[in-house]
Amino acid sequence: MFEVKNLTIVYDDKTIIEDLSFTLNQNDKLVIIGEEGNGKSTLLKALLGICDYARVSGSVQSHGFTIGYLKQSREKEDLEQSVFSYLFETKEKYYEKSSVFYRHLNTLKISEEILKQPFFTLSGGEKVKVELLKILLEDVAIFFFDEPTNDLDIETLEWLENFILSTERPILYISHDETLLSHTATRILHLEQVKHKKECKYTLLNVDYDTYIEMRLKSLAKQIQVAQSEKREFKKSQEKLTRIMQKVEYEQETISRKNPHGAQVLKKKMHSLKAQEKKLHEKKVTELPDVEENIHLVFESVFVPKTKSILKLNLPTLNVGEKVLVRNICLDVVGNKHVCIVGKNGIGKTTLLCKIYDILKKREDIRVGYMPQDYSLVFKNFKMVLDFLMEAESDKTKLRMFLGNLNFTREEMEGRLDVLSHGSQAKLILLKFVLSKCNVLLLDEPTRNVSPLSNPVIRKSLREFKGCIISVSHDRKFIEEVNDILYVLTYDGLKREK
Repeated sequence: MFEVKNLTIVYDDKTIIEDLSFTLNQNDKLVIIGEEGNGKSTLLKALLGICDYARVSGSVQSHGFTIGYLKQSREKEDLEQSVFSYLFETKEKYYEKSSVFYRHLNTLKISEEILKQPFFTLSGGEKVKVELLKILLEDVAIFFFDEPTNDLDIETLEWLENFILSTERPILYISHDETLLSHTATRILHLEQVKHKKECKYTLLNVDYDTYIEMRLKSLAKQIQVAQSEKREFKKSQEKLTRIMQKVEYEQETISRKNPHGAQVLKKKMHSLKAQEKKLHEKKVTELPDVEENIHLVFESVFVPKTKSILKLNLPTLNVGEKVLVRNICLDVVGNKHVCIVGKNGIGKTTLLCKIYDILKKREDIRVGYMPQDYSLVFKNFKMVLDFLMEAESDKTKLRMFLGNLNFTREEMEGRLDVLSHGSQAKLILLKFVLSKCNVLLLDEPTRNVSPLSNPVIRKSLREFKGCIISVSHDRKFIEEVNDILYVLTYDGLKREK
């Protein structure tokens, strides 16, 4: 019902996708994965015919089927509208859609009061819910979702999973939520940029996400084993040839004057050995796999004593302006505990974490690193990548080594912060925490922009972090694997879950 043939996308003289063909049929749940900046969102826009910044060739046929598109960011004019105007435009359309509207309003746990609010006043998760609601109000045959899980609370995430699983309508979607991918995907489209991000490739398979990852890991392990074995054999053959050639060279030097015939024989033998050496070097060998998710990030020499008091918070109310979000917040954090705060969208988790940062940043006995949801708050005083990091480390050679470990190209290392993908910006902030030797991390949705392929590395690094972490997250794998203590933020305060 949706057909793509020989699609090629070129952006800024860089080929993002080349000769891609696939068909999207009923019940297909096709997920697009890949590292940050590989063109996943660009591909969705190209398929919709709204990509005006890249050269697109090939054929895309929707065969008259309508597509519901959940985009990653909202236009300024949308944000300035009331939620009611954004959803309905007119009262007549509201009356026409009212029965469907109230059914989905209840399902998505959205208060009817939200209709009166300007769009821009909503929390990140509330905005995504409204976007989903708008699509569900339309009679669409195909869904295109670009990061639908960003900022959604766990309850809505579980609803979204059930929706994807239960609908027969095909869905083409991008997500960094490994749990969602594991539970819902039936097909995988993996976009990659290899050879220092100079060459694009893609893999398209009709398998679930877990099967794909297992197949990929086994394939990479086999390729590494073969490459290492061939490298050993090459080295062994090279050493053997070198020994023989050295022996022949010695014989040539010692008998060339006394035995002209023998010298001629040795010359022919050396010629044969050099031909063998040339053939050995020309022989194609298996290369070590070039994979983007092979990143390295380690917090070293960071420690917090187990009995050290990090935070003792007693807050009668948590407010945004005059509005009271939460009452009676009590939070004690001691030592190197990893604490995560969850809760419904709009309850005030980000506001609470910001409040905690305002308190802790004044302390001189700890080094605090803060990752907000809006990275521009961190980057506002910096323009270039190296300038941002040099505040913590002045050795540019060392910085390039660290950036290389995170798969930054030389162009990205020397480039501007604002042109990096959000995932690369997140990695950059984490790297600065490493360089600054921060021993207390405040993280607001730290994994939301990082690809599902490199997210396991980030989780492992944070899990092994010997300092204190206070985070807000809806990433179920992050919550389970990284944290010792879990709190749910409700109107009546924090409730400990584990």
